[in-house]
Amino acid sequence: MKNLAKPIIEFGPVVVFFYFFIKTGEIQSAILPLMVAAGVAIVASLLIEKKVNQMLLFSTVLIFVFGSLTIYFNDPFFIKIKVTIVNLIFAGILYIGLLFKKPLLKNLMSGSLKMNDEGWFVLSKRWATFFLFLAICNEIVYRNFSDAFWVNFKLFGIMGLTFIFIFSQVFFIQKNMQQ
Repeated sequence: MKNLAKPIIEFGPVVVFFYFFIKTGEIQSAILPLMVAAGVAIVASLLIEKKVNQMLLFSTVLIFVFGSLTIYFNDPFFIKIKVTIVNLIFAGILYIGLLFKKPLLKNLMSGSLKMNDEGWFVLSKRWATFFLFLAICNEIVYRNFSDAFWVNFKLFGIMGLTFIFIFSQVFFIQKNMQQ
């Protein structure tokens, strides 16, 4: 049950958002269902896993903040800018870590990856740059294309770019793995 619940908890709110956007054609009409689904995901995580993943909690708080602004002002700008802000936060955190000679990805991923320190620094820099790239892409897309194009970019484009980026790092990670 737990193995099946985890992807549903993580991707359920996105699926709900996409469903209501397709049904109505309006971002604003999909926001309240997204917020409800995100709240349900938190409760489900507590009930099933007895804890809430930090990323799920962070994402849900941002969905509530920017979703509320979108509903209050009846303007999809706020939910669109959320994507830019989240990516800038991630990039900023990683760049600040590098500035202080701390590859913060090592703290997050050292349980599953054992790499040398130089590898962690390079990988952190690459991820920070990738998050910055995603923020710029989001700005270009939401400012220059239709809401439908942005929704598809948000759901499929960013995910596709992320998978491509992850796969492009496999050889680098293997090269820097510790024995």
